[in-house]
Amino acid sequence: MSTRIEHDMLGEIEVPFEAYYGAHSARALANFPITGEKLADRPHLVTALAAVKQAAAAANSEIGALDAASAEAITRACTEIRAGALREEFVVDLIQGGAGTSTNMNANEVIANRALELLGHARGDYGHLHPLDHVNLGQSTNDVYPTAVKLALDGYLGELLGALAGLRAAFTAKAAEFAEVVKIGRTQLQDAVPMTLGQEFGAYAATLAEDEQRLAEARPLLHELNLGGTAIGTGLNARPGYRERAIAQLRALTGIDTLSSAPDLIEATQDVGVFVQLSGVLKRVAVKLSKICNDLRLLSSGPQAGLGEIALPAMQAGSSIMPGKVNPVIPEAVNQIAFEVIGNDVTVTLAAEGGQLQLNAFEPIIARALTAGIDHLTNGITILTRHCVDGITANRDHLAGTVSASTGLVTALSPALGYEIASSVALEAQHTGRPALELVRERGLLSSQQLRALTSPQALTGQAGAP
Repeated sequence: MSTRIEHDMLGEIEVPFEAYYGAHSARALANFPITGEKLADRPHLVTALAAVKQAAAAANSEIGALDAASAEAITRACTEIRAGALREEFVVDLIQGGAGTSTNMNANEVIANRALELLGHARGDYGHLHPLDHVNLGQSTNDVYPTAVKLALDGYLGELLGALAGLRAAFTAKAAEFAEVVKIGRTQLQDAVPMTLGQEFGAYAATLAEDEQRLAEARPLLHELNLGGTAIGTGLNARPGYRERAIAQLRALTGIDTLSSAPDLIEATQDVGVFVQLSGVLKRVAVKLSKICNDLRLLSSGPQAGLGEIALPAMQAGSSIMPGKVNPVIPEAVNQIAFEVIGNDVTVTLAAEGGQLQLNAFEPIIARALTAGIDHLTNGITILTRHCVDGITANRDHLAGTVSASTGLVTALSPALGYEIASSVALEAQHTGRPALELVRERGLLSSQQLRALTSPQALTGQAGAP
């Protein structure tokens, strides 16, 4: 492999001749072979880095800090990257020391070398356009990196909200499909009182709607930026007017009108509270989603020896030894994603707490945890919708049989019979295995008309008198 020689403060280093990245990225490749996940694996982050650099170049050009030719070349390079070009050149590992410096430098070098090409110069010929003196002008990793992470998270959240809306719609459709299917509800895994399968699925739709709202509330918190604060928030080396212009340029480039500059850049540079807040909301989503998947696995358990109230679509053979066995693999996968997100929340919490003085050096692990968690949740929710919920069917005959045999019906008769008599009926039904309604008729406790009124689907499921 042919190479070129670049140098940094530590001396000379070989860089692949065709690479757009440079010396600092090459050292980071050697220093941090940790996860195997590269910046290229987080396209929203790469796009956000390019947007920040493009906004900075435009702002610096407006205030006369950057010549027009350099600004134009940087802008063209960033535009290409935002469109998907040179993605494979973002090579540094997502987990890295240095508070994200390797990420920032990877972006600076790729953009600089592409800009050099556009200006008619060779890669690495930094005398004409430099990664630090020009691409990183008026910036620091400490304001570029968190700004880019926030923009990337906003992009990932948009995808997650879309996936949640799709799953909510699927549960809403099933709620309508199963609106007349009466079943026995359960508390503490014991028979409780009747409800409809539609009500059960409608509750899942409602809980997802709540999660969408909580995420929508957290999302604007990502829009307060410390760009222009440079190293610790004092704005050292950024010229007057740069910060305001850079934020305005970012609004235009991203289409996020609510982007704003933090009122206290020193506080904003050291604070990662927004990431803790977002992680907590993601954990809430994961916990509730996992509970729904637990329910789906329980309700479909069997098919002969379990609850067997619903059937999930059969996706693959479930056993290498048991013929005919089919497992609830889609909910199981989503459960595991939820476990990951819950664990990620601990990581984010510890990383946020570990910050010291004017900077938190652990934002790379925060960024990896949050972007991975959101991405995996989005993918999991999408397959749960398409490969599971959309194809769920109700085992209607089985449900009807369990309702008629359940002592849960006695609760509906309790106001008419009184608690003591209702309890005796329930106990006899349990001991004899005879249906409770049959015992009520046999004892002459209620008339047929009363029984029909009290045990109608509408009365049993709290929908009596509903339009």
